[in-house]
Amino acid sequence: MVNVVNYLILIICVLVGVAFVTLLERKILGYIQIRKGPSA
Repeated sequence: MVNVVNYLILIICVLVGVAFVTLLERKILGYIQIRKGPSA
């Protein structure tokens, strides 16, 4: 039973880590990317 709980905690930590990395990546790409508007 302890192994199951440990696996669940590990999976949740990995998912949260991936979510944070994805958000950071999108923010960084948003800052780097030069956005061209419809008038440009």
